Amino acid sequence: MFWSWKLTALTGAVVLAGGALTATSLDKTVAVTVDGQTTSTTSFASTVGGVLASRGLTVGPRDVVVPSVDSPVRDGDSVQVQFARKVTLTVDGKPTEFYTTATTLDGALETASLRGLGGADFSVSRSMNIGRDGLNVDVSTPKTVTFKVGGKSKQVTTTAGTVAELLGEQNVGMSLDDRIKPALNSVLNEKTKVTLTQVKISTKTVTEKVRFGTIKTKTSKLYTGQTKVTSSGRSGSAKVTYEYTSVNGAKAKKKIIERVVTKAPISQRLLVGTKAGSVSGGGINLARAAMWDRIARCESGGNWSINTGNGYYGGLQFANASWRSNGGADFAPRADLASRAEQITVANRYYATSGLAPWGCRHAA
Repeated sequence: MFWSWKLTALTGAVVLAGGALTATSLDKTVAVTVDGQTTSTTSFASTVGGVLASRGLTVGPRDVVVPSVDSPVRDGDSVQVQFARKVTLTVDGKPTEFYTTATTLDGALETASLRGLGGADFSVSRSMNIGRDGLNVDVSTPKTVTFKVGGKSKQVTTTAGTVAELLGEQNVGMSLDDRIKPALNSVLNEKTKVTLTQVKISTKTVTEKVRFGTIKTKTSKLYTGQTKVTSSGRSGSAKVTYEYTSVNGAKAKKKIIERVVTKAPISQRLLVGTKAGSVSGGGINLARAAMWDRIARCESGGNWSINTGNGYYGGLQFANASWRSNGGADFAPRADLASRAEQITVANRYYATSGLAPWGCRHAA
């Protein structure tokens, strides 16, 4: 009985010892390099895939594993893992996607064998590391565009990606009134024509005279062709705001954007004769009317109702004595209260007896 117990205990010790030896033989130390970073790991796994799984590493079909995931693994082996990264290159507005196991943008471009990027401008440094979540990069290649500023055109080779970037590159500013075509966010290409129209807008407010109107009333008390001012008119005034617009340095065009009457004009009231017959001296006489208009422009600036208080009245500047002596009272008390036709009629009467001698502006005839 005693010997039986000792034998059993000994046998158990051997089994335990054998089990310990077996577990030790299954334990392996493997060097695992992930994206260039090497660590040592201990695993009971028999394959590369098992070792990676024991490390919590999941690989996909685009990732590179050397040796392959189903390869057996022995103590002291090395495993290389390079994870694939998604790179999105947006070249001149057009996106291109590819996967790479390179860890820098420069390496990715080299392995992808992309062409046509010589001299291109990248939104990030080409030495930038690519993380596991990938990288988005904007790329602008050199292109020749037509750039027209202020009416002057030139060819520009640029790596700017948009119209706005081109303006910045060329150190060209814009005012709020300037016009740009195409829009600032438009992507540039070899066919792009950028036109910047420079617009300068200014305003000016001035005070202007508002001419008075004439209210005409027909009367049978006056002969046809005869008029009589019953109430003199008076000019008003207004504040007028002009907007001046100059495009590409050309002469500015103006337009009224606001007009405010500050003093209303007072209309002239005029009686217009309808009575048949003629006034003394044969009625209205418009002979030499063009001559009298020229003299009036010289004498009074062509203002037939002018009264400056200098003792001379109307467009032809009659003194009251001359006006009355030539029948002017047939029409109005003073020349400035008579119509142009009436003043010319009286002037012709005066001319018949004295010629142009009475007028200082006779040279204008």
